[in-house]
Amino acid sequence: MIGSLRGQVLERSLDGTVLLEVGGVGYVVAVTPRTLAELEPTTTVFLHVHHHIREDAQTLFGFATRDERLTFQTLIATHGVGPALAMAILATHPPAALTDVVADGDLAALTLVPGVGKKTAERLLVELKSRLTVPVLDAVGGGTSGASGSVVGDVREALAGLGYQADEIRGVLRELPAGVDAATLLRDALKLLGARRA
Repeated sequence: MIGSLRGQVLERSLDGTVLLEVGGVGYVVAVTPRTLAELEPTTTVFLHVHHHIREDAQTLFGFATRDERLTFQTLIATHGVGPALAMAILATHPPAALTDVVADGDLAALTLVPGVGKKTAERLLVELKSRLTVPVLDAVGGGTSGASGSVVGDVREALAGLGYQADEIRGVLRELPAGVDAATLLRDALKLLGARRA
């Protein structure tokens, strides 16, 4: 069972995979769009890996952080969530943001995930409340913890209030870095949205 890989990025593909050479062996690893953007060819990287084994295939899923891998594993242990949907959820909502979404019961945020309709989102909210073990107290408290999920949620609401559509908001938030304050994230999101509508 492969739990992590450290090696050189040989190439990255539009299908969301990277070819990572470790000790002369090339591993094809599926990653989220956010991680893919950071894996420049010829650089040396370390990925936390989930080795997914089925009767007909073995797939490696790579994550920049341990939290991402743990959240992915929690998602695929949830009824009706396979690896593809779990990756789509993480691509839309990083771990801290997903924790906030679940803690707040934010149905609209979950339906931003491609392939998740209202009924699926309702079921996921119920199931994930008992499964996600990421700290929920900070998320519920909101306040000054500065959790990236709260920031993303605030910016998402602000953009929706300005009349932007859910798919536009989802697309632009995917491209922007986590860990910045709400004002910066909103300004950068508006720049990107403005450029796309121009």
